[in-house]
Amino acid sequence: MIRITIDPSRPLGPQLAPAVAALRAGQVVAFPTDTLYGLAVDPRSDSALDRLFTLKGRDADRRVALIAANRDQADVVGEFTEAATRLADRCWPGPLTLLVPSRPGVAERSRSPQGLVGIRVPDHAVARALADAFGHAVTATSANRAGEPATSSPDHVSASLPSVDVLVDGGASPGGPPSTMVQVDGDAVQLVREGALPWSRVLEFLKSPS
Repeated sequence: MIRITIDPSRPLGPQLAPAVAALRAGQVVAFPTDTLYGLAVDPRSDSALDRLFTLKGRDADRRVALIAANRDQADVVGEFTEAATRLADRCWPGPLTLLVPSRPGVAERSRSPQGLVGIRVPDHAVARALADAFGHAVTATSANRAGEPATSSPDHVSASLPSVDVLVDGGASPGGPPSTMVQVDGDAVQLVREGALPWSRVLEFLKSPS
């Protein structure tokens, strides 16, 4: 495992170069988000997703959500309706994952059986910088073995997942619940998982003026 300790006073892109190289080589990178530590691979690569699922011990029929550096990058992997755009504009960067129709190029295990992809822009500079430096959205499944608790500690990631190729140590992440997950089908919005962003707030954002 290569461990990169991030210095927030220096530009993030150059510090993340080993992590970006690992992603391009189909390897697994652990990194901090605005909730917990996540595991990143290239969501377009079946072999990278194979490695991710093996490392986590995750069932092959499970899907993984993605993070993007910004709205433009999110638009590359998902199609945003008016309702999805409204929520993205109000809640990103932040802990809201939107399930929207996937665009071509995303591997099957990054999509639901209905052809949806989960995507968000996190409120964490390191996470956004990783996706930005890579040039594409990356996976953001929690950095833990299947069935074990997710973690906000880079030391816990190192101890529990020694097969991770690169650990981006940005210090402890904020922790707490995972992102809230909402499915958007046209203008219909459905709660899939309530997390860090209360469902009541999502409904308020939908109803309030832009």
